[in-house]
Amino acid sequence: MIKSVLIFNQLGKPRLVKFYEPLSTAVQQALIRTIHALVSKRPDYLCNFLSTHHHSVSATSDPTHTSIHSHSLDPDTRIIYRHYATLYFVFLVDSSESELGILDLIQVFVEALDRVFENVCELDLIFHFDEIHHVLAEIVEAGLVVETNLKDISSAVAEAKRL
Repeated sequence: MIKSVLIFNQLGKPRLVKFYEPLSTAVQQALIRTIHALVSKRPDYLCNFLSTHHHSVSATSDPTHTSIHSHSLDPDTRIIYRHYATLYFVFLVDSSESELGILDLIQVFVEALDRVFENVCELDLIFHFDEIHHVLAEIVEAGLVVETNLKDISSAVAEAKRL
């Protein structure tokens, strides 16, 4: 199951945040800070998969402290991400999901965004966040993948724009 989908820039500013399981706002913010700290420092030649059982996370009121309570994430949660230009596309998934399948899903998501925005950029994510959420909702619903066909995704988004 997909636990969350995050997009943030190189500075760690979230551009899309979607959690499919209930977490407090403090835990969500700590998660975003921790994940950004982990993936932004990794060189491009390393794999795009991280497990969370090596990283503790705790939500604190101190914004400089970036760890998450171990009970908020299962030890089998994995971070799968891709870095495109200035954006990181991150999926948090459990052990039932295939890492390569999720990398493919990230590629489908980016290609769907490219079709909607004709070469998507960070400003599109800022000014058209509702469309970004709609594209994501066509692909993932309640943490489960529902559509991967780019033509179907694009036509559903185009139809929603017409309404």
